[in-house]
Amino acid sequence: MAAALIGLAAVSCSSAEKMAELADNVKVTCNPEVLEVVAGNIDATLTVTYPDGYFNPKAILEVTPVLVYEGGEAAMAPFKYQGEKVKDNYKVVSSDGGTVTEKVHFTYVPGMEKAYLELRGVASIKNKSVNLPVKKVADGCNTTYMLVKRTGFVSYKADSYQEVIPQTAEGQILYTINSSDVRGSQIKGASVKDFQKALDEIKANERKTLKGTEVVAYASPDGPEASNNKLSDRRAASAQKAWGKVVKGHEASDPEVKSVGEDWEGFKSLVSESNIADKDLILRVLSMYSDPAVRESEIKNMSEVYKELKGGILPELRRARFIANVEYQNYTKDELMKLIEENIDVLDEEALLRAASLVSTDKKVDIYKKAISKYDSDRAKFNLAVAYFNLGKDADAASAAAKCAKDADLENLLGVLALRKDDIKTAAKHFAASGNEDSVKNMGVVDILNGNYAKAASELANVSGCCHNTVLAYILNGQIDKAAASAKCGDAPVQYLRAIIAARQGKTADVKKYLAKTNDKFKARAAKDVEFAGIDL
Repeated sequence: MAAALIGLAAVSCSSAEKMAELADNVKVTCNPEVLEVVAGNIDATLTVTYPDGYFNPKAILEVTPVLVYEGGEAAMAPFKYQGEKVKDNYKVVSSDGGTVTEKVHFTYVPGMEKAYLELRGVASIKNKSVNLPVKKVADGCNTTYMLVKRTGFVSYKADSYQEVIPQTAEGQILYTINSSDVRGSQIKGASVKDFQKALDEIKANERKTLKGTEVVAYASPDGPEASNNKLSDRRAASAQKAWGKVVKGHEASDPEVKSVGEDWEGFKSLVSESNIADKDLILRVLSMYSDPAVRESEIKNMSEVYKELKGGILPELRRARFIANVEYQNYTKDELMKLIEENIDVLDEEALLRAASLVSTDKKVDIYKKAISKYDSDRAKFNLAVAYFNLGKDADAASAAAKCAKDADLENLLGVLALRKDDIKTAAKHFAASGNEDSVKNMGVVDILNGNYAKAASELANVSGCCHNTVLAYILNGQIDKAAASAKCGDAPVQYLRAIIAARQGKTADVKKYLAKTNDKFKARAAKDVEFAGIDL
């Protein structure tokens, strides 16, 4: 019986007409079964199996893949096959049967989202040609990746505005060498008087709050360290006693008393600010040695220099400081909002940048321009470009960006501007050059557009809140559970993604529920979207 069937097949395909009649015996599979657009391309693999006895040894078969879609069709160059007795250069298919594998490729054009792939064959033997029945092999095309949002992540440069500014007011008294006695002239000196005036100003200024006071005593770093530490302790005690006279009639809290010992930090600071000829050498000694005794010995070896230190530097380190720690209340949000309307000129650069962060995007433009004209603010120059970008004024944003110093933030902005113009290659270069947090997320958009879905899902995984592109990346990467968990916000684009998730999970009722929450644009798309094939919408 089997032999009879084989013989029948051989006889049946003795002509091109018979090849057409038995074309249904040819098995064709397509991977994927539902075509998908990836980075603007539609690619698939066809596997065609010809049964034993089908292919006439003298036949030439042309098979043309055609993608049929609303508004047109796209045809590839035909694949050509020949029987064993044909003397040509096409791929040979034996009359005993065989399997061939071919790659098909189409470039997406609008309308292909509702399409199907078919094969059109022509069998020829000598001068006789016969059209084979058209064979549909795949539906298409999935364009879900085109739902990506290209708005991009671009952040303003932060201000350094301090709502509460820590301040200090201080005065000091000086001691004679090896003494801890407080001299009356020091209590009545200019430094103490300035400190007293500062205490009064703190009390009178409603923006200032006294948070605490300190008495800090020191010894100059000449002589034995142990002796100097004890001397510093005695000076702390005598300065604490003098505190009462210093603050009498002025409002001040009880001080925290500290004894530092040898004042090497003060020594370094005074030397740095001095005109001593060999100050660089002295500072080098301080950096090379940490042992106080070694430091002192090395410096004393510079005899001429040491004379200058004894006369001009060391006496200033035999001291006790009186310190008031203050918090200054800067302009509040309401005050800033009022000042930008009534008296913007009183605001410094940081206050202008903070004020800009409090207003609508269109109002930011004028404030950033003010910061640029008054302070030549680099951050305001960049933020002006971002404000234009957020207003959709890409040409103005590009013009403003051209005046900015190149850094990671600017590279990211230039990348998003390129992305908006569909210049994916340039956008990717800018994002790679940036490397900041926003650019990593923006690179996720590039990777979606380029079909690198796993990479995109990784790059977009840590976006805070509900991110449309994060949900989309998970869908495209087959991580449906993560996509569902990330789809939290209720806007129409995400509701559409939730419908796709439900369709892939086989939850038909949920598909309809989520689509009902979208808008007319998405409902029209759904009617043609292969994601919902077989679902009665």
